[in-house]
Amino acid sequence: MKHKSWHLDRRDLLKGGGIAIALPLLNGMGAGLEKVMAADSKGMGEGEQPKRMLVSYFAYGAYMPESPSGVPHPAKKTETEEHHPWSWWPCKDSGPLSFNESSSPFKPLKEDVSYLRGLDHAGGWKLGGHSSGDVFATGADMIGAEKTNNISIDQVAAQLHGHKTRYSSLVLGTEGGTGSYGSCKTLSHRGPGRPIPSLHKPQEIFNRLFNPYTGKGVEQVRAGLQRDASILDLVLEHSRSFKNRLGNEDQGKIDEYLDSIRALEQRVERTSKWTHEALPEVDTKGLNLEVSHKEPEEYIRCMYDLIYLAFRTDSTRFATLMLESEQSSNSEMWNYATYVLGYKGATHDIAHKRPADYSGKWDQWRAKQHAYFLQRLRDTPEGDGNMLDRTLVLWGSAHPHASHSTKNYPIQLAGGSRLGVKHGHLHEFIGEKKVPLANLFVSMLNAVDVPVEKFADSSGRMTELIR
Repeated sequence: MKHKSWHLDRRDLLKGGGIAIALPLLNGMGAGLEKVMAADSKGMGEGEQPKRMLVSYFAYGAYMPESPSGVPHPAKKTETEEHHPWSWWPCKDSGPLSFNESSSPFKPLKEDVSYLRGLDHAGGWKLGGHSSGDVFATGADMIGAEKTNNISIDQVAAQLHGHKTRYSSLVLGTEGGTGSYGSCKTLSHRGPGRPIPSLHKPQEIFNRLFNPYTGKGVEQVRAGLQRDASILDLVLEHSRSFKNRLGNEDQGKIDEYLDSIRALEQRVERTSKWTHEALPEVDTKGLNLEVSHKEPEEYIRCMYDLIYLAFRTDSTRFATLMLESEQSSNSEMWNYATYVLGYKGATHDIAHKRPADYSGKWDQWRAKQHAYFLQRLRDTPEGDGNMLDRTLVLWGSAHPHASHSTKNYPIQLAGGSRLGVKHGHLHEFIGEKKVPLANLFVSMLNAVDVPVEKFADSSGRMTELIR
């Protein structure tokens, strides 16, 4: 049955105090309306020992001179063969960790880090090159059934436990926004076609976390939220009223839209509840919120500091950080290696040209920034241990240097010793031991009390690392 096209006037676009809502673009509509995006959230904290997770991504891969894929050639190994001092992998063979030049910043953290070689996403194979970064935290098959990507690991955890904190998750990136297909600027996705824009300005991130009522009294904020709730009720009623007038495809779109509105209702409700809780007080000494990209070390450490403060105050327990997108040619990050190492060329060029004096040093510099964050967590007492003990930190990229093969991702997992993680080794998942990276995601989710048995193309849990 063919449905007649119809028109919506501006009364169908309702605006509240801080909320803009539009109907999704339906086949029966004229063009121009956009789909709303909403966070999943339910309620307030419950005071249990927090279990946290950060997924941190670095672009352009890592230096792996062992082979085009970064996996050593077994036939070429000898007893006297030395491990390359600038390989991203800290040691030649699987087993207890030893550290080379590239990984040296992690020496003081030996008992809290593990490296995993041979892991990747099958969905990333199809995308190839830089585009595989889009699915690093989702494992989606964007060439096949999941063309609009899928939910990311952090959002799976946030859906179940995000209501326990003021913010269900924190999504950061050095460029901000969502980017586009093949060049995402965010790791986080609520579901198919629902990327979450990353935040990249330190001052704005700080205000959102610790000063959300800037320029407004709390009573004014509550009144605005109450107004928003009323508007959402109207939108739901209005949308349901014409649903039966639509074709099957459009009805499916409306159902997705209604789910988003319900999620937004939950967000408004929980935000209103949190206005009755005092905002945490944080020490901003040494925190430069006006830092620019021309100061790469200060900028990246500031982003890590903000995540640390969010975890430390239990403002959120789940976060992502995209350290450069895979397509950052229009951003200042393109020049990071020039600022840091004096390299005469774009940062991305290091990944392809692999100049001997710079490739490993670039990896080492990035390792220093990540080790800084891990050390902050470990130096902070919490309960009968420290913050790192109850925080899983996944750090990696979606391809090696040069080949951009999208196989054998450089992967490090840190923290979580009180969550069942066993550290201090390089693990290999090669040949008969090959498993999907998603197996690690299943075990990570289980460790933070998300009882999933399947994520993306997983084939089970990763018991070699997480009990």
